[in-house]
Amino acid sequence: GRIACANVLSDLYAMGITECDNMLMLLSVSQKMTEEVTLGLGGGVTRGRGSAFHYVSAGRGGAARCGRGQGREHAEPLFGGVVPPPRPDSAVPGDVLVLTKPLGTQVAVSAHQWLDNPERWNKIKLVVTREEVELAYQEAMFSMAMLNRTAAGLMRAFGAHAATDVTGFGILGHARTLAGQQRQEVAFVIHNLPVIAKMAAVSKACGARFGLLQGTAPETSG
Repeated sequence: GRIACANVLSDLYAMGITECDNMLMLLSVSQKMTEEVTLGLGGGVTRGRGSAFHYVSAGRGGAARCGRGQGREHAEPLFGGVVPPPRPDSAVPGDVLVLTKPLGTQVAVSAHQWLDNPERWNKIKLVVTREEVELAYQEAMFSMAMLNRTAAGLMRAFGAHAATDVTGFGILGHARTLAGQQRQEVAFVIHNLPVIAKMAAVSKACGARFGLLQGTAPETSG
């Protein structure tokens, strides 16, 4: 729930918005789940979402409200929300690109799942240890649950010209979209990719599965 909340709010923070008064959350539960598991999942998601949104509203007398939202059945559990889509469009040549979170969250989560899948684990065990996968997973969880609120405040304070979150389309996809939205003709040059430790090696060992080094790997709450 906390990660879903941070992922939804990342769109607002990319616009330099630091205060959110209301947010609608969406939850889809798996059709394969029992009623007991479904109720437990919903409660856990709500508590996590609430803890993240409590931080957003801190210092404002609890003025923010996280709407109860909507629930649906689906083949797999899904978490999400609704926020407005605008993007800043004032980038100019000479601007510096700053990434606020490391890349590789999807790779880290997948590698952690493969610890219990011998067929998958055999493909990456020569480039990463179980301990390194656990550390990468914890780093990914921390990163995905961390709000970009501080970064949004700094954007406003120092007059950032443009910004985007980095989520489903990977850093390359979001950078291309953002560059195309600018009023001036600009080209974003990305030559360093901060990546969660060992996840670049894992991605490379998996061939074209993730595309992390190519900038196409999806991220969550980036």
